[in-house]
Amino acid sequence: MSKVQWRSPDEPIIREDVKNVEQELNINFPLDYIECVMKNNGAHVSPEVFEVEGKRKVFGTLLSYDMDDDENIIEVFDDYKDTLPAELVPFAFDPAGNLICFDYKNDKNNPVVVFWEHENAGEKEMLMQEEGLTEEQVEERARENVFYIADTFTDFLSKLHD
Repeated sequence: MSKVQWRSPDEPIIREDVKNVEQELNINFPLDYIECVMKNNGAHVSPEVFEVEGKRKVFGTLLSYDMDDDENIIEVFDDYKDTLPAELVPFAFDPAGNLICFDYKNDKNNPVVVFWEHENAGEKEMLMQEEGLTEEQVEERARENVFYIADTFTDFLSKLHD
């Protein structure tokens, strides 16, 4: 099993809490993530470093299911959905405000784990108006900021190191 340690989680949550979010976002989270987040809601992880295309990145915190927390998963999704590519659902932050997400694009039941960089991400509506791009072109452009990390949540955790 992975050597990952979780620090300072929020209150544990129940399966129902996760179900509510799944319904709201119209997705199913992978089981390994669900089991982890129920115990480690909003937690920091150690070790926390992983690589994306040879660059060091840091796993900040798991998004919270505490709906009063402004880093709760729904709030974050809503804050970013104008720039996030479709089919990406964030589950964690890095300290620079980038998101670690599940990507459902190729498989609705087994999403891969990706890193989404917010740096040059344009707002999709705006790109359509200002640059006359189609929805499809806008989605393609949005995906230029998406970088593969791992096939599963468990694989992702196993890639974390000091």
